[in-house]
Amino acid sequence: MPASSPTEPAHGALVDGFGRIARDLRISITDRCNFRCTYCMPKEGMEFVPRSELLSYEEIVRLARLFVEGLGIESVRLTGGEPTVRRDFHRLISMLAELRTPEEMPVEVSLTTNGSSLARHAELLVQAGLKRVNVSLDSLKPERFAAITRRDALSAVLAGIDAAVAAGLDPVKVNTVVVRGQNEDEILDFAEFGRRRRVQIRFIEFMPLDASGGWSLDKVMPADEIVSRIAAAHPLEPVAHGAEPASRYRYLDGQGEIGVIPSVTKPFCGNCDRVRLTAEGQFLTCLFAVEDLDLREPLRQGASDAFLAELIKQAVGSKWAGHRIGRVDFVRPRRSMSQIGG
Repeated sequence: MPASSPTEPAHGALVDGFGRIARDLRISITDRCNFRCTYCMPKEGMEFVPRSELLSYEEIVRLARLFVEGLGIESVRLTGGEPTVRRDFHRLISMLAELRTPEEMPVEVSLTTNGSSLARHAELLVQAGLKRVNVSLDSLKPERFAAITRRDALSAVLAGIDAAVAAGLDPVKVNTVVVRGQNEDEILDFAEFGRRRRVQIRFIEFMPLDASGGWSLDKVMPADEIVSRIAAAHPLEPVAHGAEPASRYRYLDGQGEIGVIPSVTKPFCGNCDRVRLTAEGQFLTCLFAVEDLDLREPLRQGASDAFLAELIKQAVGSKWAGHRIGRVDFVRPRRSMSQIGG
């Protein structure tokens, strides 16, 4: 059953019909990426959004300001595609970091990235106001990494993770999509990696958002099985958490913690506090939404903040209870993960 947020909504907050309060905004700033991960994008033939149809940085900031100052959003996560491929990305971070809630609290700005350019840019991004980072990494084996991403860049990603830690980003999380028959043999390797590097590994169940349409339920590695494999080597205990999607566990020996995101086997829709904005300005109330709201067109036609806010509130008000992955009535979104934003 959907659960209401533990705190009362602020004036103007985005509350849906199930009492869930949106506090986290995910903004995709590009559908382009320098990787071609097999579960995310096809090897060739990807049709990217024309640059003229992408929201400009100024348009992104105007919408983000509306969400933060008038609609109760407290954190903004930038995604892609790969967000760091967009020119002068640090400038957008600095613009967003200046936003304040009605209580004069700074908005938390975070990033999801493939990590390939972090070694060069981590310090600059921290100076611009970035607080946290999630790095996507699905194999620690060079040949397998290259097969999954279609790029020989593992060393660059590992260097990027080290640079993020050194630059003071906290926490640094590593997102690992576990696909049965592909990389489940590395679960314990990733756990050891996180313990050594003092980063949080977040194991994610394989979701039906791959561009090739190759997802099937038998490729999903259940979160409970992932936790059991790790606990057999390093005993774990659960950590209480709120609306975040990851179920968290800490090592009993004090060497950090892991997270598992059971999107398929144990959906967390009842506590969802996230809404999304695509790179071309489409507003989504769910990662698996099959309908969206065009904010770019009214924005470019001169719509007022009040008008845009009302559109957004109406969309959130009609948010569904949750996705139905694995059921006969599940409908795949027409966009792949790279077009939605992680």
